[in-house]
Amino acid sequence: MLVTVTSTASTASNLSHLLRKHPDRAQAFALSVGTAHVFYPEVSDDRCTVAMLLEVDPIGLVRDKRFRGSDAATLARYVNDRPYASSSMVAVALGQVFRTAMSGTSESLPELAASALPLEITVAAVPARGRDTVGLATRLFGPLGWVVDEAPIPLDPEFPEWGDSVYVDLALRGEVRLSDALRHLYVLLPVLDDAKHYWVSDDEVGKLLRAGEGWLPDHPERELITRRYLAHQRSMVDEATELLAANARLSDLDDIPEDDQAAQSDLSRPTPLAPQRAEAVLGALRDIGAHSVADVGCGEGALLKRMLVDPSFTKIIGSDVSASVLAKAARALNLREASDRLRERLQLIQSSVTYQDDRIAGLDAIVLMEVIEHVDLERLPALESAVFGAAAPGAVIVTTPNDDYNALFESLSNGTFRHGDHRFEWSRAEFAEWTDGVAMRNGYTVEYRTVGDVDADLGSPTQLALFRKVTDR
Repeated sequence: MLVTVTSTASTASNLSHLLRKHPDRAQAFALSVGTAHVFYPEVSDDRCTVAMLLEVDPIGLVRDKRFRGSDAATLARYVNDRPYASSSMVAVALGQVFRTAMSGTSESLPELAASALPLEITVAAVPARGRDTVGLATRLFGPLGWVVDEAPIPLDPEFPEWGDSVYVDLALRGEVRLSDALRHLYVLLPVLDDAKHYWVSDDEVGKLLRAGEGWLPDHPERELITRRYLAHQRSMVDEATELLAANARLSDLDDIPEDDQAAQSDLSRPTPLAPQRAEAVLGALRDIGAHSVADVGCGEGALLKRMLVDPSFTKIIGSDVSASVLAKAARALNLREASDRLRERLQLIQSSVTYQDDRIAGLDAIVLMEVIEHVDLERLPALESAVFGAAAPGAVIVTTPNDDYNALFESLSNGTFRHGDHRFEWSRAEFAEWTDGVAMRNGYTVEYRTVGDVDADLGSPTQLALFRKVTDR
C-alpha cells in the first residue's frame, strides 16, 4: 500500500523537516502492522514528495492476537485484502511513522508547521465499504477543504461488465496544515474501510477525539465517522458522541481573553499563544500518563474544557480563589446541562494556591498555568509548601511568561509586564533558579520545554517546567 504527500509550497523541500525524515535516505520502520518504507521520489524547492510504502506481514497478523479483530474464527482471518488495501493498518502506520508531524510541532520551523500548505496526497486501493458508498470519500474529505478525486478500481479490466470493486484510488488536493492532513487520513481511512483489523482498545475514544480536534465536532458526517471509527461498539460510540457534543458547545472558550493577548497581537503569529500553551500542557500531561489532574488557578476553564473532552482524564479538579470566576467557568462549561458522567469527572472548588487543600492531594498531576506570576514573591514559599509539599502530586506543570522574550513585544517598554496583575516576570535563568530549588527541596526532577515561536537568542514567549516526583525503588 502506497501513500504519497506532495508539497508545492515555497521551499517545498522543508516538508522533510516537518516530517523529520531525511530526503537523501530510504528508511525502513518495523511497526506493529508490518514494515513501513519511507523515501522521497522527488525533492526540490518547487516540489517535494514523500512516499510511505507499507508491507503487511499476513502471517504475523494471524499469529498476533491484537490483529485478529472480529474475524478471528473465520476463513477471513487467513484470506483477506490486508496486504493489498490501504485500510486501517495504513492509518496505524501513518500515526507511528509521522507521530511528531501529526502533533503539529516543529522545533526548527514552528511557523511552517502552523501554516496551511498546498498539498497533494494520493492513497492507492482505498476500500470504501458498506451501504451508500458512492462518493463517500468526497463526503468525508470535502468538508475539510480538500478537492477529492476518487477513481473506482474495476473488478477486472478484462471484464468491464463485472463493474467496479469496492476500492478506489484516492487523490486529495488542498491548502491544509500538514498535521491536519495526517490526522484526516488517520481517522478517515478506517472510516472508509468500515473495519478495524486490530483490537479496539479502551483509549480508542481518546484517539478519535485527539485526532479529530478542531474538525470532527462540526463535520457534517460526524455521526458516521464516529460509528465506523469505533467499530460500531455502542458504548464507545455513545461516549464519543456525548463528548463531541460537549466539545462543540464549549468551542467558544478559546476566545476567553488571556493575560498577554494584547502583546501577542503585535507579532501576528499564525497560531495564538493561548491555545499553544494549553496544548503544550496537555502534551506534558499525556507524556506522564496523568489521569487525575487539578488545574489550580483555572480561571474561566479554557484548560478544563480541553481535558473534559478527553476521556483519558478521569478526575478533573478546577480550583480558583475567585468564586465569581468559578461561576463563569461553570456556565461556560455548561455544567448544568452536562450529563451525570461528565459532571462526575469534573469538580470546581474555591481554593488558594498558597493554602494547603487536601482535596487536591495525591493526584497524578497539578497544573499551574500562568499562575505563579500572580503571586507575591514573598508568598512563593507558601505556594511551594502547599503544592509540592502537602499535595505532593506525581507531577507538577508550571508555565509562566519568559521576560527575556518581552523585548520582541513592541507594546512593552523596558520593565513593564504583560499584564497589570503580574507581580513579576522571570527570565529563563531566574525561572530555572526557582524551579531547580523547588525540585531539590521537594524530591522532584524538572524538565524544561518551550511554548510558542522560539527565538534563537531570547527563547520562547512562554516557558514550561515539568516536575516529576522521584519515587523510591
